[in-house]
Amino acid sequence: MQDFAFDTQALLFGADEAPRNNRREPTPAIATQQSIENRIEAIDWTHAASELDAHGCAMLEGLLSARECDALSALYRRDDLYRSRVVMARHGFGRGEYKYFDYPLPDAIGALRAAVYPHLVPIANAWHEAMRIDVRFPPDHAAFLRRCHQAGQLRPTPLLLQYATGDYNCLHQDLYGEHVFPIQLAILLSEPGQDFTGGEFVLTEQRPRMQSRTEVVPLRKGDAVLFAVHHRPVQGTRGAYRVNMRHGVSRLRSGHRHTLGVIFHDAR
Repeated sequence: MQDFAFDTQALLFGADEAPRNNRREPTPAIATQQSIENRIEAIDWTHAASELDAHGCAMLEGLLSARECDALSALYRRDDLYRSRVVMARHGFGRGEYKYFDYPLPDAIGALRAAVYPHLVPIANAWHEAMRIDVRFPPDHAAFLRRCHQAGQLRPTPLLLQYATGDYNCLHQDLYGEHVFPIQLAILLSEPGQDFTGGEFVLTEQRPRMQSRTEVVPLRKGDAVLFAVHHRPVQGTRGAYRVNMRHGVSRLRSGHRHTLGVIFHDAR
């Protein structure tokens, strides 16, 4: 399979613009901010960091309830919530489609983004130190977004993805400008074996002078996966070196699949 990276303005903003209403209807109360914050605080972040360091990904099981997943999936029909819609086949990205949320984000998605980010900052800063990258990340998400916006990265990147039978997502990296947070989050909103078959979340890791390694993450409805956006450090005999990460979704054999993607940097 040929690889594609969603990393240029031409690819991102050549997308079809979704119609916008002048007045947005209120979004349903999917989850309270306090409920989301409590769940995030309850995660074993030491274990998650260990998994990210060892494998480039970490599962967060049962992050959302089935009812919350269904409410988020239903937002796909709300065109007033989005700034753009991408039909993957038109750009060689695969098959299926996705929509980028506009600001203001739905409360639950904004709360997830803000609550998860501080727990990832120590990992992200340690990765950059190991890879000898000078950039460090501030402790709260609002400060990091200000950095993005000052560099012209003003467009929100959380998105909903929708797949049907035969759809898939080519291996890619979600890079949208100069400032890239090195870890992102995806939450499966549909139930494997019930809503769809196939459609596995796949990661590949390319190490220098070695064959690529593949990781298939066995997500269930409401499970989340944290994973490396672009590079991550791997310890070798002569110190840490960078490996290149890509992610995608295998072909759906049947049914329909929705996913929420939470990217922490904004886009140009």
